[in-house]
Amino acid sequence: MADLLLLLEGLKAAPACLVTVESTQGSTPREVGAWMSVFEDKLVGSVGGGHIEHQAIAEARRRLRGGLGAPQLRYALGPALGQCCGGVMHLRFALVGAQDGAGLQQRLAGVRHPVALFGGGHVGHALARVLAPLPFALTWIDSRDGVFPAHPPGDVVCEHSEPVHLAVPRLAAGSRVLVMSFSHAEDLDVVAACLQRQRTQGDLPFIGLIGSQTKWATFASRLHGRGFTPQELAQVACPIGVPGIVGKEPEVIAVAVAAQLLQTLQGARTAFRRHCSGR
Repeated sequence: MADLLLLLEGLKAAPACLVTVESTQGSTPREVGAWMSVFEDKLVGSVGGGHIEHQAIAEARRRLRGGLGAPQLRYALGPALGQCCGGVMHLRFALVGAQDGAGLQQRLAGVRHPVALFGGGHVGHALARVLAPLPFALTWIDSRDGVFPAHPPGDVVCEHSEPVHLAVPRLAAGSRVLVMSFSHAEDLDVVAACLQRQRTQGDLPFIGLIGSQTKWATFASRLHGRGFTPQELAQVACPIGVPGIVGKEPEVIAVAVAAQLLQTLQGARTAFRRHCSGR
């Protein structure tokens, strides 16, 4: 999303050549739909780096200066190009200007997956920064006033909810939920609200709770006392974050959690690639 905003802002001052990955075969550095905008004096985005990107930039700038060419070019990522991926990329080149802004915003925004982050503490702040440039639409929720930054990163939506768990029924369908409030009591209520929503709607693909295995054992016992079954409790990931990453610094935890969220997107990414390729 940040790259798209930079592109739209740049087009107000000068035209660019938009380079888009139209189709791929075999192993390639970027996926269908990836894009790069080439201005005379700067770049926004990427179609893969290395020699393929070097040649694409040269071709885009040639067209910016009036050169002609087919809308789409084929690049084989073999020894002749100095890359060993072995696949093939078809890149589309199109000159764009400020008048194309609205269409580009709709076309390049891509799929953004809703995430609800409960908690405005140190880890919450680090996570908001890490998630902002990733393919997530983040809603950041807390029961306290004055915990959000004056200028949230990206287009993060900040929401006050008191009590905080009442925000759960309002979450967008398909939300991935991260629970890390300042209070264990609030955490418990949010998790319980998520499980209740799962029981009736089943539309939260991930529920992650920050904390230790000891914390989860206590929570599981209390949630069981509220009537949730072991099968329902198994929907909660605690501790959160991909395993094997050590360190308790907020930024380290944020990276581990963001990586875990990205792992949940494989099915959604496959559907998006099919959408981009028209299949």
